[in-house]
Amino acid sequence: MCANFKPISLLQVQQLGLPAIPFLYEEEIFPSFQTPLLFKSDQGMEWRLVNFGLVPKWAEDKDAAKHTYNARNETLMEKRSFVEAFSKCQFGVIPVTEFYESKYINGRPQRWGVRRKDGQAFYIAALYEITRLKTGEVVRSATMISMDAHSHPMMSEFHEPRTDKRSVVVIPHHRLDEWLGLKQPNISSFIEGFPVAEFECFYCPKISNNKNSPQLNIFDEES
Repeated sequence: MCANFKPISLLQVQQLGLPAIPFLYEEEIFPSFQTPLLFKSDQGMEWRLVNFGLVPKWAEDKDAAKHTYNARNETLMEKRSFVEAFSKCQFGVIPVTEFYESKYINGRPQRWGVRRKDGQAFYIAALYEITRLKTGEVVRSATMISMDAHSHPMMSEFHEPRTDKRSVVVIPHHRLDEWLGLKQPNISSFIEGFPVAEFECFYCPKISNNKNSPQLNIFDEES
């Protein structure tokens, strides 16, 4: 699963020829943080600032997002949290510079990053929702779509040795418009591991900060 990442930079936005992002956002994102989401409307590609962690329409508050920042592609039509957004083809992408996962070395977790070798941002498949809470607050939110990674040469090395191996779904640059324009909830052709030749993973030890992140807290200070 992906619980921590660096979103696209303004320079990368320009390099990819994307519309300018009209709002500010954090340099590093954790669940329940606000992150840029790119989607397609009648006016073309647009940005929205969304909660990282999908808040379904039935939710009474935003706490549900603590458990919905990743969504398994295999069960999108079964899970109550995601089925409505998926059925309505509310697809977007969360463009990132790099994301972080745990790699177990000698039985202890180390924080590693994954990024493109050419330094470009890449697009993680996302599902978004717009929810009005009982308080009247309108919440825009999104989840990253994940896939099985047991056979992926890079992603199979992450997470605890005996746990499920998962990877985010990366949308190739040349298929971005196709993904954002889907009219039917059939995403099977996009469920494939990203090409390892274009990516690299790197040791990225925990940096002390004031953010209380469960994802970061699993790592040792020395790791």
